[in-house]
This record gives sequence, structure tokens and C-alpha cells, in this order.
Amino acid sequence: MNSLITDRACVDAVERDVTHTASMMTDQNRAGAIEPGQVSTRRAYTGRVISLDLDTVRYPDGSVGELEIVRHPGASAIVPFLSDPTGPDPQLMLIKQYRYAALDFLYEIPAGRLEDGEAPEVCAARELHEETGCTAGVLEHMHTMFTTPGFTDEKIHLFLAYDLTRGEAQMEADEFISVEIVPLSQALEMVRNGRIKDAKTALGILYAAGFRV
Repeated sequence: MNSLITDRACVDAVERDVTHTASMMTDQNRAGAIEPGQVSTRRAYTGRVISLDLDTVRYPDGSVGELEIVRHPGASAIVPFLSDPTGPDPQLMLIKQYRYAALDFLYEIPAGRLEDGEAPEVCAARELHEETGCTAGVLEHMHTMFTTPGFTDEKIHLFLAYDLTRGEAQMEADEFISVEIVPLSQALEMVRNGRIKDAKTALGILYAAGFRV
């Protein structure tokens, strides 16, 4: 019992400290004393897919530090349903793709990088066709996510696609992809049991299941 009381007291103390700190930071920001953000930037590397910047930043408490930030143009990803997504246990398409960074084949939803100046919905339609051969009669934006905001500005725009017309895929030379059709219930189980390890895929399937179908 005494242990529980001590633990509760510790939790209460931490909550008070967090609330006090947050209140101080809010008051400072309201007063205009601190404006967090970039102080300066230096490009350290420019690659085919990403760039790396060394940014000097001002934090919300006024201190200054340096961060390594991966710059990425963003991407679109699509949860494609072959059958009516509002029907019982609708069929969706997953791709199984070799990913060198994971040293494995991963189950994913179709996705790809935005071209310069390309709108996310245009990218979504293009990538769906390139990777699966499908054209969507209906393409709906669901959600936009930051992938890893601790070190990159990459955003992925998630779309729901259905009323599909199938055709020939047009994969790139470095893409090794097979298409698999699974019921939504199986896709959800693959998220639950860890067979789906890709974050955008897990979020896309869960978002579609929870809010759109």
C-alpha cells in the first residue's frame, strides 16, 4: 500500500512539473519572447532521392542547437480495394517488395515519391498504375502523416482507391514487386501479428478500416 502511495506521489509530481513547464513555454510564446525555428542551414549532401541539411535551430525554451535533417519531397500511398470497400470483408491489394534497408521482402501498399511540382493525388494515381497496373475510378484522400519527424520532413499522403480497372504494371528497374490480393480481415491480422512491418501500410489499412469502410 505504501508503495502505491509513493508511486502515485511521484506521478503527481511529474505531472505538476510537466504542466508548469508547458505553461511557462506557452506564456513565453504568447509574449513573443521566443520564436522556435530555423536559424541557419547548410546543405551537406544532395542525392537522387534525399538531401541532408545541417540546421541550426532555436528551441521553444530559447536555446540553440544543431540538427541533421533529411529533406524529402514527400510521397503518396494508396490502399486499393478490388471490391466494394463498404461490403463484407472487402478485397484489397498488397504488394510484396524487396527492401534492401530491411534486408527482406515487405508487405506494403502501393506508394511512391512525388515528382517535382506534382500534386499528391496525381502521384497516387501514377504510382497505383505503375506498381499494380490498376486505374482507380475513385481516389479519396484519407490522411497525411509525417514518417519520422525526429530527423526528416518527409510526409506521406494516404489515399483510398476503389472502382479499379486492371491493366499492365510498369515497374521501374530497381523494383521487385509481386501483387497479392487479401481480404481486409486478413490484412488487419497481418498488422496485428507483425507480418506487415511497414508503417505507412499499417496506418493506411487501419485508417481505412476504422474510418472509411
